[in-house]
Amino acid sequence: MRIAIVRREPKVAFSMDVYTDNLVVELKKLRPDWEILEIAPQPWSKNLENLWHTGNPIRKYYERFYHHPQAVKQVDADLFHIIDHSDAHIAYGLKKIGKPVVVTCHDLVQFIYPEIMKNQARFPAFSLAVWQYCVKGITVADSIIAVSSNTAKDVAHWLNISPAKIEIVPNGVDTVFNIPDKKTVTDWKQQYAKSPDEICLLHVGSNQQRKNIETVLKVIKAIAEQGIPVRLWKVGGDFHLEQEQYIKANNLSPHITFVSNPEREAVINFYCAADALVAPSLYEGFGLTVLEAMACGTPTITSNVSAIPEVVGDAAVLVEPTDVAAITEAVLRINRDRDFRQDLIDRGFARIKEFSWKKTAEKTAQLYEQVVQSKNAILAD
Repeated sequence: MRIAIVRREPKVAFSMDVYTDNLVVELKKLRPDWEILEIAPQPWSKNLENLWHTGNPIRKYYERFYHHPQAVKQVDADLFHIIDHSDAHIAYGLKKIGKPVVVTCHDLVQFIYPEIMKNQARFPAFSLAVWQYCVKGITVADSIIAVSSNTAKDVAHWLNISPAKIEIVPNGVDTVFNIPDKKTVTDWKQQYAKSPDEICLLHVGSNQQRKNIETVLKVIKAIAEQGIPVRLWKVGGDFHLEQEQYIKANNLSPHITFVSNPEREAVINFYCAADALVAPSLYEGFGLTVLEAMACGTPTITSNVSAIPEVVGDAAVLVEPTDVAAITEAVLRINRDRDFRQDLIDRGFARIKEFSWKKTAEKTAQLYEQVVQSKNAILAD
């Protein structure tokens, strides 16, 4: 069987690269007789002509809505898997020529928090409309993969799709996320902590509104006001203007270390050296960072909303995401109660065994087979 994996533009959405890379590797192991084709758009920033300089929207929209979909349609494959729901508009053209299509939906956050576009787009209303047009391509797919039951419910609700058409296939956690040697962890903490007594809290990810960075900053402020040495390692997206103003107004800069887009080895070291991961997201379609933290032996404090509870089970401290007092107390308890800390670590190690990219690929491969068999049966009638 020939499977066409329709990827995002490389290095534009890191989480999509993680999902796709691991899925392809495991599919090739599980189905060695299959031919796995990977199709990605030309980089939108590629400077082919002076007119299409870096960041020019003409190039972006030409590539995304015409050239790339046309290139995908020319591929000879038994099934097309669109990796990201934001590219689901490609399904429209594929269905017109009778090609079986599977789309993975990772989250529908822009439906739930449309204000997320505020700090990410020059024209938020236009960008939201384009995103919604693209995502609604899911409705013509033969089957939809949802990475969590919460995301499956969102797909059914927001896109009016029958639950019978949705398959829940959780993400895995990469085996590279583990604990390096003790000296590496010790040296890393010495490098990024001001003193051995400092409580080092980690947040990994973007600065989107749903990530609830404001609450993390309030927790840092609450701990610092108690005279307790504390530091936030912010790894990933930089703070936006309102967050920077809050940091300045409350003199939090001495308590914050920001690291933009580090290599994966550095991210692992931050996980392992941190005293706790603080991830009070308002919404997650899955929540991969909490699994990565658990795999690295990092106690985790996270939200009791969206998909996160079904991912972490009983292996994390679950809190209402804007409850600064509850998060602060959890941080301090992890710091002072060694038994509580170790119990969270042990539960985390047990929990991550439920998630692997091999399991993800096996369920995905079975879905491919079902879709192709169903398509062939229809054609045979």
